[in-house]
Amino acid sequence: MSLKERLQEDWKQALKSKDKFKASTISMARAAVLLVEKTDGKQLDDEQIIGILAKEVKQRREAVLEFKKGNRQDLIDNAENEIKILLSYLPQQLNEEEISEIVHQAVNEVGANSIKDMKKVMALVMPKTKSRADGKLVSQIVKQYLNK
Repeated sequence: MSLKERLQEDWKQALKSKDKFKASTISMARAAVLLVEKTDGKQLDDEQIIGILAKEVKQRREAVLEFKKGNRQDLIDNAENEIKILLSYLPQQLNEEEISEIVHQAVNEVGANSIKDMKKVMALVMPKTKSRADGKLVSQIVKQYLNK
């Protein structure tokens, strides 16, 4: 079953079980996929859909930061629940230790020894962490590693 079909089936199940929040979240994700398909005029594969869903998660994480500034716990809870639902469709997320290991390998491979080499390291790390880790976190770990 493709990811697009899984979204469709899960959406139907959420509607049947009257889980309005889950149905709404999946519906927003499906709309984002359909928008890209209509704009590009082609069917997306699972990898491209994962990219769109990762972007949706990133947008919600950024929104949570803004909601925290505004002290809006209700909106924070909503966004975090949406993130949980969307993450269930993404590949298993890497933890900081796993990201650090990938960064360590990239630093050794490039021979990086200062922050000036960050671009080279990121070029190797990002394809390995794509859709499996937040880009800001990856960047932060690379900076920490290169500043040692």
